[in-house]
Amino acid sequence: MKKLVRDNFVQKSSETLKAILETIEKQPTLDIKEVEPDKTVLVIIDMINGFVREGALKSPRAETIIPEICNLSRICDKHNIKKLAFADNHTDKSPEFDAYPAHCLTGTTESEVVDEIKGIGGYKLINKNSTNGFVEEEFHNWLAENPKVNTFIVVGVCTDICIQQFAVTLKAYYNMKDMKSRVIVPLDAVDTFDLGQHNGDLMNVMAVFNMMGNGVEIVRGIRE
Repeated sequence: MKKLVRDNFVQKSSETLKAILETIEKQPTLDIKEVEPDKTVLVIIDMINGFVREGALKSPRAETIIPEICNLSRICDKHNIKKLAFADNHTDKSPEFDAYPAHCLTGTTESEVVDEIKGIGGYKLINKNSTNGFVEEEFHNWLAENPKVNTFIVVGVCTDICIQQFAVTLKAYYNMKDMKSRVIVPLDAVDTFDLGQHNGDLMNVMAVFNMMGNGVEIVRGIRE
C-alpha cells in the first residue's frame, strides 16, 4: 500500500472509529423489568478456567467481568429467568487447534466454569466443541423444549469471537424464521483478550459495532 493511500486510510479510519465509539457510548442501560421473564434466558459463554485463570488462552480481562456476570445471574434468579452456560470442551484432535493453541481439553479444569459462577449455579451447562455455541445440537434441543423463549441476554468471552458468532447467528436464525427476537449484549459483561496485534479494546469496539449492524441490541448494562 502506498504511503499516501495508507495515511489517508489511517486518518479516515480514526475518524470513523471516533464516531463508532460515540454511538456505542450512547447506548442505554436496560432495566430487567423491560424483558419478559418467561421468554428470556441468560446465556453465559465460556466463563471457564481456560479463558480466565489457566492455560494458553487465559486472560486477566476475562476475570474482571466475573462480578458483573455473578450479579446478573442473581438478578435472573430473582426474576425467574432461565440460564444457560456454554463451556469450551475439546478433544486433543480438535481442528480448532490449527488456529488456536490447545485449550480447554475434556476432563481438565480448564473446561470447568469458574468457581464464582458455578457457586451461584442454576444454569444448564452445554459443552461446545467450536467457537460458536449456536451450532451445538444440545442448544437446539433446548430451544425446542423452550419455544416461548425469544429473548437472549448474552455475556462472557470473547466479544469478537464466541460472543459475536453466537449473537449474530442467533439473530439470523430467528430472522430466517420470520420470528421476532431480542439478542441483548451488555457491555459491562463481555470482554476479549490482549495479544500482540489483537488489541482487546479495539476488537471489543469493532465486534460490538458489527453486532449492532446485525440487529443485536447493545446496552451499557442490566440493572433492576
